[in-house]
Amino acid sequence: MATATMTFGRIKVARRFGLALRVAVVLALLVLAALPLLLGGDVWAQRISRAAIYAIIGLSINTLTGHAGQISLGHQAFVGIGAFAAAFMASRLGAPLGFGLAAGALAGMATAAIVGMVALRVTGLYLALVTLAFGLTAETTIFNWREFTGGGAGAFAPRPALVSSDHAFALLCLGVLALVLYADWRLVSTKAGRALAAVRNDERIASTLGINVTGYKLAAFSLSGLAAGLAGGLFAHWNQVVQAMDFEFQVALVWVLMTVVGGLRSRLGVILASAFFALLPLTLPNFLAGLPWQPPFLNEAVYHVLPPFIVVVMLLIVLRFFPGGLGQLLRPATRWLTKGGDR
Repeated sequence: MATATMTFGRIKVARRFGLALRVAVVLALLVLAALPLLLGGDVWAQRISRAAIYAIIGLSINTLTGHAGQISLGHQAFVGIGAFAAAFMASRLGAPLGFGLAAGALAGMATAAIVGMVALRVTGLYLALVTLAFGLTAETTIFNWREFTGGGAGAFAPRPALVSSDHAFALLCLGVLALVLYADWRLVSTKAGRALAAVRNDERIASTLGINVTGYKLAAFSLSGLAAGLAGGLFAHWNQVVQAMDFEFQVALVWVLMTVVGGLRSRLGVILASAFFALLPLTLPNFLAGLPWQPPFLNEAVYHVLPPFIVVVMLLIVLRFFPGGLGQLLRPATRWLTKGGDR
């Protein structure tokens, strides 16, 4: 009896020690992630805001493609419409920031729902073509609607005094990212998340199980558009000027690639890959310029070519060796931190 009691006590102490160690590791990682914001000045505050916005976009694509298995190559339309809606509310109507972000999120959700209703009967390649066509059409029509977007001059999106500084706005972006991350986690752990997983695996089997496939696919489009529009609203106030050239197809393609490299259905992988893709074109030139020895082929043209080249190389490595993306590499660590969780 005494031996059993001692064994139980040791197990209890070991569990408490493991929990404390995991909490300490998480806190250390949070402090490490916060150092650029605390010590990096306004430049790094701007970069962190951009990284958080990209992470929200990555999570929105992950909701549609990772959770529901629906492909989108026109995500720039949802983000762009959200950005222009937020800018319109701020510059034309003088609405507070919260109303502008809400308008951007609702505009993105409504647009995605319309695309979803059109694309409900198609899957795979045909769905990708529908979303691609819509994104390209939005670039040449909606984004050039002068009354809404300001035409070539763009739309202004001034920040309110509360978040006028880059540090304050970075904290806002990180706060919104935390909310989107929590919503994504809750979605997966609910009945709706399990239904989306069934739709992703096989729509016909999901239908035989009584799941409303059409409704859940439309819900996935809407939720994805909601997060994308919210990210667009943040982007508008981050840049403070929104133009149609900010939302071209090349940008949408980068967003899809960063989600794939991060790992579909891996929240941590998507966030880290999105942050990397957001910061790569901003930090790579400075890093190369600071090298003690400058290769003769390095010039301004190479600086512009290297980021896309690195993206392609990363994609090929992921497709060949790590089909689960960065999330596959991080899964052992995340399982330990969450004590058996898979995210």
